[in-house]
Amino acid sequence: MFDNLEDIVVHYDEIMAELAGGDVANDQNRFRKLMKEQSDLAPLVETYGEYKKAKQLQEDALEMLEINDEEMKEMAKEELAEGKRLEEELSEKLKILLLPKDPNDDKNIMLEIRAGAGGDEAALFAMQLYRMYTHYAESQNWKVEMIDVNENGIGGYKEVVAMVSGKGAYSKLKYESGVHRVQRVPETESGGRIHTSTASVAVMPEAEEVDVQIDMNDVRIDVMRASGNGGQCVNTTDSAVRLTHYPTGIVIYSQTEKSQLQNKEKAFALLRSKLYEIELEKKQSAEAADRRSQIGTGDRSEKIRTYNFPQGRVTDHRINLTLYKLDKIMNGDIQELIDGCIAADQAAKLAKLNEQ
Repeated sequence: MFDNLEDIVVHYDEIMAELAGGDVANDQNRFRKLMKEQSDLAPLVETYGEYKKAKQLQEDALEMLEINDEEMKEMAKEELAEGKRLEEELSEKLKILLLPKDPNDDKNIMLEIRAGAGGDEAALFAMQLYRMYTHYAESQNWKVEMIDVNENGIGGYKEVVAMVSGKGAYSKLKYESGVHRVQRVPETESGGRIHTSTASVAVMPEAEEVDVQIDMNDVRIDVMRASGNGGQCVNTTDSAVRLTHYPTGIVIYSQTEKSQLQNKEKAFALLRSKLYEIELEKKQSAEAADRRSQIGTGDRSEKIRTYNFPQGRVTDHRINLTLYKLDKIMNGDIQELIDGCIAADQAAKLAKLNEQ
C-alpha cells in the first residue's frame, strides 16, 4: 500500500523546489495550483517521514541488542517497543491519508433545511437547526449567506436555504444530510406532553459553471416583489427572482438581496448545485456497494439524529453516539458529532480496502 510513497516524496520535493524559484510567481494560475498540491500532500509526506523514522528506530534498536551490555540491551528493548508502537500508529494514519479523497470536500455548500412532521413545532426546530449550523460556521470562520426563507409567522422556518462558504465546508457538513428528529414539549403546546417533530437537512456541494452547464432555453426566469420580512427596500421593488427548470421541474426562489442581479446569481448557484447533486446521486447509485460502505447515504429521508430535550441528549443513530450536552450542540458545538462520523466513515472505507 505504501509502495508509491517514495515517488510522492520526490514529487513533493519538486513542487517545493519550483515554489522556491522566482519564475512561478509570474504565473498566478500555476502558483495557486502548486500551492494547493503542496498543501494536500504535506500531511502525507510528513507522516511518511515519521513512519520511516519509526522503522529506523527499530533497526537501530535491533543492532543495539547485539551489544554485550545488559543496560544497553534494556534500553534497546524499550526503543524497539516504542518503534513498533509508532510504526503501527503511523501506518494507520498513512492508510487514512491514502484513502481516495472526495473531490467535493473543499467546496462551499448549499444548505437546505425543511420543516417536516410537526407543524409549527417542526418549523421552530428547523429555525434552531439553521441557527446551530450558523454558529458552527462562525466557529470555523465560514461565511453564511441566506438565499431564501419561508417563515411560519411565529419565528419558525418552513424552509430555509443558505450558502456556506469556507475551506472544507463540504468535508465537514456533508454528514448532516438526512432527517433530524426532536423530542420535547413544544413551545406551541401548553399541555406539557412530549411531541416528536422532524426537519430534513440537505447539504449539497456548490457547483461551478464548469461542473454544470445550464441551457438557458431550459429555464424560465420570473421577477417579482419579495414577500415576508424583507427589511428596507427588499419588498418594495421587483427584486425577487424565481427560476423554473423545465427538464427537472426544479423551482428556485431567491429574495434576500435588494438587488435583482444578486438574487439571480444566488438562484442560479442553487440551481447548479441541485443539478450537480442529481448527477452525483446517479453516479452513487451506480456504485451502490461503495455507497453502502459509507456512513449515511446523504438521503434526506434517512433518520440520522435525535435531539431529546427532556433528557438533554443528542444521539447520532448512524454511529451509535450519544452526547449529554444538548444546549451546547444547539449553540453550534457539533464538532464531536462530525468527528465521530468522519472516523466511522474512514474505518468503514479501511475495512472495505482490507477486504480487497
